Amino acid sequence: MNLIKNLQWRYAVKKYSDELVSEDKIDQIIEAINLTASSCGIQPYRLFVITNAEIRQKLGEGSFNSQIYASSHLLVFAGFNTITNDYINTYVEMTERQRNLEVGALDILKNTLISHFSIQTPEQNATWSSKQAYIGLGTALIAAAELKVDATPMEGFNPELFDDILGLSEKGLHASVIMSLGYRDEENDYLASVPKARLPINEFSMKIH
Repeated sequence: MNLIKNLQWRYAVKKYSDELVSEDKIDQIIEAINLTASSCGIQPYRLFVITNAEIRQKLGEGSFNSQIYASSHLLVFAGFNTITNDYINTYVEMTERQRNLEVGALDILKNTLISHFSIQTPEQNATWSSKQAYIGLGTALIAAAELKVDATPMEGFNPELFDDILGLSEKGLHASVIMSLGYRDEENDYLASVPKARLPINEFSMKIH
């Protein structure tokens, strides 16, 4: 199975070469993230793809993760700060159009979502959105591996700095998790030649019949 082989190939790259990832491959990774599962399908986060060297240098200030600026592309997964009624209305209407349904066909779903999120605190909304963004991160890692593009998922960054530099707060968003993309520098990355270490399957997983 190619998927398993590709996942065995991937690791969290520490040092990237200067080789850039083609826009075609970046677009495929973006599309894969857009196709990611999300609770109720409402995609409560947005993706920022950053190549600007000056911006990335600023984003990496104070972080031990040099991959923020020393890679081909940087992906920022930014969760919603709140799930508004307007967003739910707009999203459900879009779904009805894309599925060729009558207007109001998904009113039960819409009303259920509005009822649920209206009683959640902003903190609960933001936490939930970030968890949904992590599902997108997982898909991005798999998509990159399938395309033989190296990647590094990262939590070691200053989210407030990202929010400020990227103007996320004004967009109703917050930086949840980030990921760099590029190609490994095999000569200078100490992990490039290290065997992958994982628990034995029978220790990691349990089948309950």
